[in-house]
Amino acid sequence: PFTNLIFPDNMEKPVLYPINAANGAIVTRGFPLKSRDGERTDHPHHIGYWLNYESVNGLDFWNNSYAIPADRKAKYGWIRNVKITGTKSGAKTGEVSYTANWENQNKDILLKEETKFVFSGSNDTRTVDRVTTLTAQKDTVRFKDIKDGMVGLRLTKELEFASDKVEEFTDSQGNITKVAASGNGASGNYLTSEGKTGAGVWATRGTWCMLYGIKEGKPLSVAIIDHPKNPGYPTYWHARDYGLFAANPLGQEVFSNGKEKLNLTLKPGESVTFRYRMLITTNHEVAPETLNQQANAFSKIY
Repeated sequence: PFTNLIFPDNMEKPVLYPINAANGAIVTRGFPLKSRDGERTDHPHHIGYWLNYESVNGLDFWNNSYAIPADRKAKYGWIRNVKITGTKSGAKTGEVSYTANWENQNKDILLKEETKFVFSGSNDTRTVDRVTTLTAQKDTVRFKDIKDGMVGLRLTKELEFASDKVEEFTDSQGNITKVAASGNGASGNYLTSEGKTGAGVWATRGTWCMLYGIKEGKPLSVAIIDHPKNPGYPTYWHARDYGLFAANPLGQEVFSNGKEKLNLTLKPGESVTFRYRMLITTNHEVAPETLNQQANAFSKIY
């Protein structure tokens, strides 16, 4: 199988998990749902492939997980009541669509979400196009300009950077997370459309970003491609060396050191749409020109 869309009641958001490459290699981290030997166990909210945000009317959707104590849960948000609204199978593509609510702890609805995934592939590739529309309900919704968002992946340990140090990260609620040194087999590196590489891609803009390495002796890469109709295009990359790979077009103040600012706001009934392509390639390396061609093709649809 390629992947599953999962949304159990004990999770705070719907995700694609696990995600497999065309040759069967598992692309996503297993923890916290199904841990694998040698994996890091930080950031339990990093599950598969997801879309949410750190500050929506002050609620933290990004960092919500089972690890948050009950007395602090009111500061967080949930994406609930997922309903499958359509599926489509074909010789070359498959589709699944759903609706969901972005809610607070009392289940008051801030946003209605409509998402469509389009899946395709070849002998060596798997492609996921995601189109997500968020519509404000009875209240004005403000996405505070902040670091953690918007579309994210947590990837297999082989795509982490080799590291012998422990790092600490603090979220908007003041929670400190320690990330252990990477284990054996870490071989990851980043490349963006602007030629940025390594850890230097963080807080830079680009039409696409690719994380690549070696798994089970074969090249493996995952690329995220932005769309020119998205807010904040080309996106800033919230791409870390420990396996978090995210695009955040709304955190401009953080990533520009205060030179830019967004604070996207939706009045009741207003909508915003986010469009992303994920390209997973195995068995051979991917040239920048291939990703430029993918980005050009993606820009002409949705």
